[in-house]
Amino acid sequence: MTEYSAFKVELTDNIAHVQINRPEKVNAMNAAFWEEIIAIFQWIDDTDAVRAVVISGAGKHFSAGIDLMMLASLAGQMGKDVGRNARFLRSTIQRLQASFTAVDKCRKPVLAAVQGYCIGGAIDLISACDMRYCSSDAQFSIKEIDMGMAADVGTLQRLPRIIGDGMMRELAFTGRNVAADEALRIGLVNRVYDDQAALMDGVFAIAREIAAKSPIAVAGTKEMLSYMRDHRIDDGLDYIATWNAAMLQSEDLRVAVAAHMSKQKPTFAD
Repeated sequence: MTEYSAFKVELTDNIAHVQINRPEKVNAMNAAFWEEIIAIFQWIDDTDAVRAVVISGAGKHFSAGIDLMMLASLAGQMGKDVGRNARFLRSTIQRLQASFTAVDKCRKPVLAAVQGYCIGGAIDLISACDMRYCSSDAQFSIKEIDMGMAADVGTLQRLPRIIGDGMMRELAFTGRNVAADEALRIGLVNRVYDDQAALMDGVFAIAREIAAKSPIAVAGTKEMLSYMRDHRIDDGLDYIATWNAAMLQSEDLRVAVAAHMSKQKPTFAD
């Protein structure tokens, strides 16, 4: 397994555990984080043995968001010309956006396990995941508004489709903290666990359940759900018809039907 400076990555039982591994810095997202996450998710996409992904943070907190030292470094690269500064900043923002787009576009389901702080850029990250779970001590905040800026790495684009427009606007305009119970109520998370240990046990149990399914069926389901965010129902129906014209010829369908008929658990190839 490749070694990373901002992450620890493990593959067990077809589940890739991607852990932000800077606990001494509250898992703040430094320059290495943004580069490495693209490489990690490229590996996940390319590795058929990976069937589900769990993203977590080492230590007491999931992540405090973008590393302020990185922001200071960017400011130090600015010059006097407004046009060139704008060109540099736009390119930088798009590069950061690509990091979480890699998570969003991943063919495998991605489950976020959140404890403690989930602030700023960390909200951008979990918004790009398929499902979100947290422990009872979790605290969420779209903190960019308090830094004098609009969130620019995906929160304002993805989160309204998760929690709804009105609540999204309240959280984005105020930057207020959202505790675990409210996060569950508004649909930001699927489930709240008592503590971090229970959170990890619960999320990995869900990941194992997904990993036991047909990888062809899981990938097709994710593709269709993602496609429907930006398309009409009739477009989606046409797409799934074309998709399944090929995928229904998979051996997985025969294996699943045979297992169902014999009341046994199916085993699918990678």
